Amino acid sequence: MTTTNELQLTFKSSAGKKKSLNLPYAVKGLSADVVREAAAAIAGEVVFVKEGEVLYAEPLAANYIERTVTGVFDDSNH
Repeated sequence: MTTTNELQLTFKSSAGKKKSLNLPYAVKGLSADVVREAAAAIAGEVVFVKEGEVLYAEPLAANYIERTVTGVFDDSNH
């Protein structure tokens, strides 16, 4: 069994669409203020642009996502 954690930031793009940015190596347990500040900094840098659309223009939400994978069988090493 493997469990992974990631921080998922949700933004509104400049076209009004919801976009997610997943950060698999984020520190777990960050405060809302710290994450909000980081999301605002990402939005303020306007680094992620695709076909004229700013993908992460306005922070909307942040969530920690925890996934657990439980193996049933694995024949990939044969």
